[in-house]
Amino acid sequence: MTTPSRRRLMRDFKKLQEDPPAGVSGAPTENNILTWEAIIFGPQDTPFEDGTFKLSLEFTEEYPNKPPTVKFISKMFHPNVYNDGSICLDILQNRWSPTYDVAAILTSIQSLLDEPNPNSPANSLAAQLYQESRREYEKRVQQIVEQSWLNFGENEGEAEQKEGENTAIETPTEGGEGPSEPRDHDAPSGSGSV
Repeated sequence: MTTPSRRRLMRDFKKLQEDPPAGVSGAPTENNILTWEAIIFGPQDTPFEDGTFKLSLEFTEEYPNKPPTVKFISKMFHPNVYNDGSICLDILQNRWSPTYDVAAILTSIQSLLDEPNPNSPANSLAAQLYQESRREYEKRVQQIVEQSWLNFGENEGEAEQKEGENTAIETPTEGGEGPSEPRDHDAPSGSGSV
């Protein structure tokens, strides 16, 4: 079923493919146009330079009238990012406008990395270090930048490994009985085919 929000997300995706902003990329997940995965590269000449940070974007059928829920999946140390990865950014809350698209959201988050608002902290330690000990702040940021390289490669391998594990778990027991049987019945409805 095509809805206004899904049509808009398809336009956003097409625009991202045809005219991608520097240092950001995003795409819907395979089975759901309302769930996106994105990558933001740390801006050059900032403590975040060379970082590769993954994010998730969850849209509702009310998009673009309501903003998506955006979270860092990668570990982040920033005055405006909560420990769970949620982002404190005005355009994702009280200053949202339907004119913003996915590219604008991602580039705004990328800008936020180097231009934090320590007066509205989501991470009080990061805000305090940013204001009082920039050197220590940048040292902590450098650690998450290095961690982003390691985790970026590992996450891909973990996903493949988990896929293999799930296949092993879902193999039916002899005679088709046992705990895996309900999964077999649920599989077709959860496959997400269109």
